[in-house]
Amino acid sequence: MNVKPLGERLLILIKTSEEKTAGGIVIPQTAQEKTQEGTVVAVGNSSNITVKVGDRVLYDKYAGTQLKIDGKDHLIVKMDDILAIIE
Repeated sequence: MNVKPLGERLLILIKTSEEKTAGGIVIPQTAQEKTQEGTVVAVGNSSNITVKVGDRVLYDKYAGTQLKIDGKDHLIVKMDDILAIIE
């Protein structure tokens, strides 16, 4: 499936959280904290967007609309919900 965000929106591939601790303890999905980091997969057509495809970003915890594309979790967020670019 090909998804192209509109306006000042971004499509982000959500980083999956670790399922094991450094000591080898398995963490169930219900106990895992929702990550706030991901990789920009597509950008809208606005001139106000300051990130590009491939950038790793931090986004607001309750931002956007979550969807599954090809079995992977993605998020569509507004540019205002991006907190930082991770270098």
